[in-house]
Amino acid sequence: MGLIVSDVTVARSGAPLLAGLSFTVAEGTALVLRGPNGIGKTTLLRTLAGLQPPVAGTVTFPDDSAAYASHADGIKAQLTVVENLRFWAEVHGSTVPDTVYQAFELTDLKDRLAGTLSAGQKRRLGLARLGVIGRKVLFLDEPTVSLDAFSVKGFARWLREEHLARGGLAVIATHIDLGLEAPELELSPFRAAPDAAGGSDEAFL
Repeated sequence: MGLIVSDVTVARSGAPLLAGLSFTVAEGTALVLRGPNGIGKTTLLRTLAGLQPPVAGTVTFPDDSAAYASHADGIKAQLTVVENLRFWAEVHGSTVPDTVYQAFELTDLKDRLAGTLSAGQKRRLGLARLGVIGRKVLFLDEPTVSLDAFSVKGFARWLREEHLARGGLAVIATHIDLGLEAPELELSPFRAAPDAAGGSDEAFL
């Protein structure tokens, strides 16, 4: 089973942002979310991942199969690259595949303290966590922030050849072309009316 989204409405601080969203994402495929800043891409991703409840509708995917990656790198500065990935692997009861270091250009950085890495290197290390946690459903919010064009291509290659090819799926909010053969969902038509499902004033009743 993949991801099934049925008639979902999402809100931020009590104010509905997007309404009437229905779509599916099959195993082995990705969906790219498009829309202007502030329309609700991050709120939608957080709702899909279960970090906040939808105002209406349902989100269905296999239990304990999802991971949400935001702009934060989620790394420990005092640990090395190897130690960071081992930490996340142990949290999720998995191991670190050797291929992860090559896929995310970390081979020559294994023994470096994460706190000494550049912004792009930290981002690659943060994304490399996705390769060790063993989650099939990925919700990715602007995953390529701080990456140069070469690293963007490398991440897209990992996503296509490792994650999706092995039956995973991904929903990605991004403003750039990742080079994936994936459908895009423009969110502008789903912008909620100001009084949809109540409104922000309800928070004060």
